[in-house]
Amino acid sequence: IKMDKIVKEYKINAIKEGTVIDHVTPESTFKVIEILDLDKNKEIISVANNLQSSKLGKKGIVKIAGRELTKAEVDEIAVIAPKATINIIKDFSVVKKEPVALPDHFSGIIKCPNPNCITNKQGTATLFHVTSHEPLTLSCYYCERAVQGNEILLS
Repeated sequence: IKMDKIVKEYKINAIKEGTVIDHVTPESTFKVIEILDLDKNKEIISVANNLQSSKLGKKGIVKIAGRELTKAEVDEIAVIAPKATINIIKDFSVVKKEPVALPDHFSGIIKCPNPNCITNKQGTATLFHVTSHEPLTLSCYYCERAVQGNEILLS
């Protein structure tokens, strides 16, 4: 038997119930884990990074057994991984698959980088509006500072 091509694949175990966050950029994969506090909680998680992706070139995946995400958690993920998809798993099958959606504004989850902003001086909750999706650009409601890329810091 002649074998011209041997296909090798990495596989991550399936989960019975929970959430899979797919199409995360490799540089954001571990930020997702941090946002969801997965390093401190007791959930069973699987993480893969730098996988081949026709959509992104390279991607990361985070699987969380026994947990569905809140809207606030999905909103935070949307800031750092705007092309991610959220898959809800029931009895080993995907029952719901949706791309994350950037809300028009974010309240209390992004830190304003302007040290003179009222949110940094008086502890007022931050409020940012999305002014551009590509590249992601946010504007502070109070000081009007525009932030994008690495300047976007989660609170």
